[in-house]
Amino acid sequence: MLETIKTVIYKVAIYIRLSKEDVDKGYDESESITNQKSLLTEYVEKLGREYELVDIYIDPGYTGTNFNRPDFQRMIRDIENGKVNMVITKDLSRLGRDYIETGGYIEKWFPEHEVRYVSVTDGIDTFSTNNGNNDIAPFKSILNDMYSKDLSKKIRTALHTMQKQGKWVGGKTAIGYMKDQNDKNKLIICEQEADIVKTIFNMAVLRK
Repeated sequence: MLETIKTVIYKVAIYIRLSKEDVDKGYDESESITNQKSLLTEYVEKLGREYELVDIYIDPGYTGTNFNRPDFQRMIRDIENGKVNMVITKDLSRLGRDYIETGGYIEKWFPEHEVRYVSVTDGIDTFSTNNGNNDIAPFKSILNDMYSKDLSKKIRTALHTMQKQGKWVGGKTAIGYMKDQNDKNKLIICEQEADIVKTIFNMAVLRK
């Protein structure tokens, strides 16, 4: 009697992230949620019957330096509950841009939970022992971290420059002012609220 060979079934999670900073920076359309989803679902389909797509986890508008993202944490819980044992992202930066935490998941947390991690465009596959791309993953994480910090620094510099020029760079305006419809960085007096501000000011003066 022939021994039955047990087929390993990978329960796959696709993880997708696109931060607000990515959009503001003018990322290529290929980085969009739609295109990441299309690329990764097609990738899983080509893997064969040993791979089952369990769920797609999407975090739009979340920075890669913070791992406290709703769907990322949902994916982590599903791994802990045994629903997922393989995670696929478009590239390493989609998983995260903090090289310490990213490395912690790839080098420690995933292996401890017997999770296979694949970064498609980077060619990283943690279950492929002879894959040279796995060896350079830490360096890619460092570069992703440096990119994020450099981008953050550039944004802060740009905001400080605009502030020095007297431009409005905040969100909600103070009572008595409104954003100019022709220039979002310029405040103009809101006539409807101006009387309220004057009344409050006069009342404060009289109380003194």
